[in-house]
Amino acid sequence: MDRIAGDLVTEVIETAEALADAAGKVILPYFRQHGLATENKAAGTGFDPVTVADRAAERAMRDLLAQRRPNDAILGEEYGVSAGDSGLTWVLDPIDGTRGFMSGTPTWGVLIAVRDAHGPLYGVIDQPYTQERFCGGLGRAEFAGPHGAGALRTRDTGQLDQAILFTTFPEVGTPEDRDGFERVASQVKLVRYGMDCYAYALLAAGQIDLVIEAGLQTYDIMAPIAVIEAAGGIVTNWEGGPVHDGGRAVAAATPQVHAAALDLLHTKG
Repeated sequence: MDRIAGDLVTEVIETAEALADAAGKVILPYFRQHGLATENKAAGTGFDPVTVADRAAERAMRDLLAQRRPNDAILGEEYGVSAGDSGLTWVLDPIDGTRGFMSGTPTWGVLIAVRDAHGPLYGVIDQPYTQERFCGGLGRAEFAGPHGAGALRTRDTGQLDQAILFTTFPEVGTPEDRDGFERVASQVKLVRYGMDCYAYALLAAGQIDLVIEAGLQTYDIMAPIAVIEAAGGIVTNWEGGPVHDGGRAVAAATPQVHAAALDLLHTKG
């Protein structure tokens, strides 16, 4: 059974595209500019940066939703929850990968998802600087960029020893989490670090096979779930269950690679 009516599908997709356009327009003037101010949101020790670009982009998206979908709820990284009564919630991360953004690397992105009570319906991973957009859900799995467009489809890798694995932070959560990650990393073909949401886009586009992360928030993972699942992949928590609320995530191109990674994540010693 369809979770939303057919006439609403087009409106949701068009709204998501408009949100990505609006966010990118606001963000790009700040990217790779000297003197970009950065605040640390982390209490005590740690570094959780936010910039004026993050906040301005989320405000732009919220303003647009107020015009186009005023009855929908919003969950955003910078401004929290706004209530709605439509049954739909827009989940916004205006700049996923602010550390990359402030370092000048084009691996950050705008994450936009719309969900209902059961989970994500549609997601967008947008990289305004490279002009790449990855969209999935509601019968759609597509990418577009300056070098062409087409369907998203995950790789068909069947063996873990042929897999390419990404994660953002080498420390990967707790020491126990790190041990689990290292067990997987020791068995794969290649490991790379520091790609933030761009790694999930590469998985959906059939370039890599695994992303393993910990310490995620809902707004970090909701859009990647929609995009990757639409492309034929799998996204769960480390126990194999839903990861809609964040936490520890495993995204995989195939069931075989996913199952092998889960086994190693929970192997002791």
